Amino acid sequence: MNSGSFNPNVPAEETVSATAETPAAVNLRKRWLLLLPTIFVTYSLAYLDRANFGFGAAAGLADTLHITGPETSLLGALFFLGYFTFQIPGAKIAERHSVRWLVFGALVTWGSLAALTGVIRHFWLLALVRFLLGVAESVIFPAILLLLTRWFTRAERSRANSIFILGNPVTVLWMSAITGYLIQGFGWQMTFVLEGLPALLWAPVWLSQVRDRPAAAAWLSDEAKRELEATLEREQIAVGRGNTSRNPLLRRDVLLLSVQYFCWSIGVYGFVLWLPTIVHKGSELSMGQTGLLAGIPYMFAIVLMIVVSSISDRTQKREQMVWPLLLLAGVAMMGSFVFAQRSFVASFVCLVLAGGCMYAPYGPFFAIVPERVPREEAGVALAIINSSGALGAFAGSYLVGLLQSLTGDSRAGFLLMATALIASALLLFLLPKKIAGEPLKA
Repeated sequence: MNSGSFNPNVPAEETVSATAETPAAVNLRKRWLLLLPTIFVTYSLAYLDRANFGFGAAAGLADTLHITGPETSLLGALFFLGYFTFQIPGAKIAERHSVRWLVFGALVTWGSLAALTGVIRHFWLLALVRFLLGVAESVIFPAILLLLTRWFTRAERSRANSIFILGNPVTVLWMSAITGYLIQGFGWQMTFVLEGLPALLWAPVWLSQVRDRPAAAAWLSDEAKRELEATLEREQIAVGRGNTSRNPLLRRDVLLLSVQYFCWSIGVYGFVLWLPTIVHKGSELSMGQTGLLAGIPYMFAIVLMIVVSSISDRTQKREQMVWPLLLLAGVAMMGSFVFAQRSFVASFVCLVLAGGCMYAPYGPFFAIVPERVPREEAGVALAIINSSGALGAFAGSYLVGLLQSLTGDSRAGFLLMATALIASALLLFLLPKKIAGEPLKA
């Protein structure tokens, strides 16, 4: 993967080939080999400890704890309520202090809480742990997105974002394949304990590998540091300077992207948390086989994410790489609604298409904000948008599970997710236009 080039007098998208063989450019490739893999694994572990709940639910969590279907749905959703609560404070801490130390503390905290999920037997204690797990993980996404804006230029950002967010579908892919068999062998409770421990072991690795800014990285040459910082500064001038006393929520683009991401997340997290249950009931397979089948949509998602982010960076198109895929995801989910009671195979094919298309636009989507919002406001803007996504995730995970519990099948949940995804695609047409080279007025 090419690191790009960093001549501040040349547009970022034109500099890749111009100085691709300079010592600084070669040195900067280490960001892709050292920094991004560490970020990828960290987000993977976070996603493991939030998404495995769906397998516990499919494996009989409600029967073991003697709780109702609606209570099980509430447990799944409480994570996202906690995730919502600390987004903005966490982003402000990351901006003003250290992303590196903030994420280290979060790794230790969420690893401990995730393991406790498999130990606690009382519903309200488990509900509290799920809420606090969401609080602990809430800082990860906006903090790391902020970190990436300090390390990667505009011409690289969609790909960097996608490699980071690939931790989501890649984790669900291998988790789907392994967790089902772990549950078969050890039970869902011991599986939660085993899958919480890696975050604790990884925390020292994160601390040793990651630095808050390029200037602190011993593996970058002084020339590479200067050129990278010069390019990032030039790009920031093009975006414009912000006003740290102003709330980014007052910006029209941030507000619209927040509503759009809320709708998108209803579809994504309703899908992630309840796919194992939907597949298990529809196919009548064992938990191990259910896990393998549930991993197929994420294989498709991984391929699409890589392709879409590369096209987005090459063409510098962002919104145009997001809304068509979300619209297709919504239509495919509607197809699952139509076929759910007629053909499991047809319904599952639609789910594979929907899953791939709802994940594919993440890289371009999170490249939109740094290209519109000044650096001084970007961290909080990302937190506002992601916290809206957390509310959408709460709504999606709770309502899809509740509808399945009340109706006894998955069709109503498919309809909800389809409608939300289509709405998220259409909302992007309302985004204020940005003229190249001019700061966008809030």
